[in-house]
Amino acid sequence: MNGNHELKYNCVWIPQRADPYVYRHTDGMYYFTASVPAYDQIVLRRAESLEALADAGEHTVWVKHPSGPMSEHIWAPELHYLEGKWYIYFAGGEKDDVWKIRPYVLECTDEDPITGTWTEKGKMQRADGDEFSFEAFSLDATVFENKGKYYYVWAEKVSVGKQISNLYIAEMESPYKLKTEQVLLTTPDYDWERVGFWVNEGPFVIKNGEGQLFLTYSASETGVCYCVGMLSADEDSDLLDPLSWKKSRYPVLCTDEEKGIYGPGHNCFTKLEDGTDVMVYHARTEKEIVGNPLYNPNRHAMLMKVKWEKKDGIKVPVFDYE
Repeated sequence: MNGNHELKYNCVWIPQRADPYVYRHTDGMYYFTASVPAYDQIVLRRAESLEALADAGEHTVWVKHPSGPMSEHIWAPELHYLEGKWYIYFAGGEKDDVWKIRPYVLECTDEDPITGTWTEKGKMQRADGDEFSFEAFSLDATVFENKGKYYYVWAEKVSVGKQISNLYIAEMESPYKLKTEQVLLTTPDYDWERVGFWVNEGPFVIKNGEGQLFLTYSASETGVCYCVGMLSADEDSDLLDPLSWKKSRYPVLCTDEEKGIYGPGHNCFTKLEDGTDVMVYHARTEKEIVGNPLYNPNRHAMLMKVKWEKKDGIKVPVFDYE
């Protein structure tokens, strides 16, 4: 076992790293990235195991611009390997308009994404004929593959009152352009998605290996009410048809005061060397948040083993702190 300590679950794994993301490459190496408290750069770690990632050196591969697009609020990077190249998807604002958050793409054609050169591909491009995508506050993009097609899922706000953050999906034409117009995947329907702000964000997909996929997402404001919801769909269905997706009525993971875990959310999934599925998520260890929750640095990366249970004949992921 690598690293200086045994892998522990549902406790602080990597401190002060919100929106944690782990990717296991084809060579077995693990990569980690996340939002840093200053929201001013994108960092990568690499190690042979999740245990070792906790102690791995952190490398800055990109820093925010001094002004203009990508100059403020650098959020939620994800590292993907597509078509033989590395891509980082992230969101950023502008110094003169800090809430003008839009999705951007970086590309690295070198073999090593840590020592390689990253090129800015600019704002994620919407499909020809799409007049709506990325016109408003847009963030938390993720990419997943299904049946040989790649899909882009992201959160975007619509201008109604305080604004509502919905999740949208589209098929991808290339790693930095969409092929299809946006489809509304989920909007905050339930009370647990509407605490403080009406929010659906932070999507990520896991498959059960038996023909179904599950998309987790985060809901409500950035505090103790932050929680995880889930959608499910058949892999053979039309994923661009909203009716292909079934939304869970209740959150699948939320605050547990007894465990001292508050506001779990913005998760991804990876696997241990033995194939065990692991959820990587952030949460707080204190109930009372000092200052604005967005700028309080104490959202920590944590790990949870994913349990699988049969429900109505379908193997579904179950998330608990046991």
